[in-house]
Amino acid sequence: MSNVLMILDAEFPPDPRVENEAETLMSQGHTVHLMCFGYNVSTDEFFDYNGIKVHRKKCPKYVYKLSALAYTVPFYHWITARWIKQILKEVEVDVIHVHDIQIYRAAKWANVDGIPLVLDLHENRPEIMKSYSHVQSLMGRLLISPNRWKKHEYRAIREVYYLIVVTEEAKTYYVDELDVSADKIISLPNSVRYEFYSKEDLQIDILNKFRDNYVILYVGDTGIRRGLLTAIEAVYELKEKITNIKLVIVGSNKSDGILKERVDELLLEDYISFEGWQNFETFPAYIASSHICISPLYRNIHHDTTYANKIFQYMSMGKPVIVSDCPAQAHVIEKAKSGIVFEAENTVQLAEAILELNQNPDRAKEMGENGKVFVSEDFSWEKTSKSFVNLYKILNNEL
Repeated sequence: MSNVLMILDAEFPPDPRVENEAETLMSQGHTVHLMCFGYNVSTDEFFDYNGIKVHRKKCPKYVYKLSALAYTVPFYHWITARWIKQILKEVEVDVIHVHDIQIYRAAKWANVDGIPLVLDLHENRPEIMKSYSHVQSLMGRLLISPNRWKKHEYRAIREVYYLIVVTEEAKTYYVDELDVSADKIISLPNSVRYEFYSKEDLQIDILNKFRDNYVILYVGDTGIRRGLLTAIEAVYELKEKITNIKLVIVGSNKSDGILKERVDELLLEDYISFEGWQNFETFPAYIASSHICISPLYRNIHHDTTYANKIFQYMSMGKPVIVSDCPAQAHVIEKAKSGIVFEAENTVQLAEAILELNQNPDRAKEMGENGKVFVSEDFSWEKTSKSFVNLYKILNNEL
């Protein structure tokens, strides 16, 4: 079996995708080392996390800031390549598994021995960064070019042994864009493990907090592109029809002030609950307390070709789901018959979908059950990770 060095340019834990992949590899006999960053540590650290051998590098804030310029000037990659080289000297590595494009060039520069590289794209970074506030600022527009990031991403995809993406739609996108072999790419969805939706020790305080409400739930990053303004305005349309309606938002983003300002403008303080960032362990309780779960993403190339953990978390616990018409997530919901698809940014359609499920509880229950069965039988991590396991079997035979 192989020794795998995963590289993640972020703090760990938490990262469910990284942890799931590492645990899957270890269950197959592979050894997994993980290089990650620590922004609030005084020194480098090495520790065991559920069997993952974690190399946490002390990362000064200036390095974090330089990461935004990773493909404008090479300073970020010079610094992080030195860190990666240090680990490569300390441990025997057969495969380098890079999480996302941001740190890829540093891994390439550090890889002087030509170790096989696997690139794992959690998202379409060049496309999604177009919506980042620091990229849209005056200095951002002068210094950061998403098109340059795209060129480096495309070059990396052509260079690596294998590419891992989140959806079949993303795989099709890269095959069509780059004319690379489909055999070089696997899709590995952010599905959930059995233990997530089989928990019985749910936090009672969360369940009690919303017991008298008709809860519409959103969990995850709350950036504007996630569609929560649409959800807030849908609640405004429904507050007279569903008098106990409550939109519960679990997550945070720098742009939360915009959401809260809109809530104030519409006098919806009693109908919206901003829960802020919460520990992942609380998610099952929040989902259990809900009646409908939503993913109202705006349309863009990234959202059209990906889906987040949340829709599978929702479905795994038997909740009907309402999603915008971004193709990847819409296809899942339609295939599972587990919810309703509405036109992105269409407040009226979202409100109509919520009202339809509210007035037809039997249909809502049926959709929820459909989703639960779909995840448990077809889309749990244990099922969807088979292609990932096979990829590493192939790599192990090639080494």
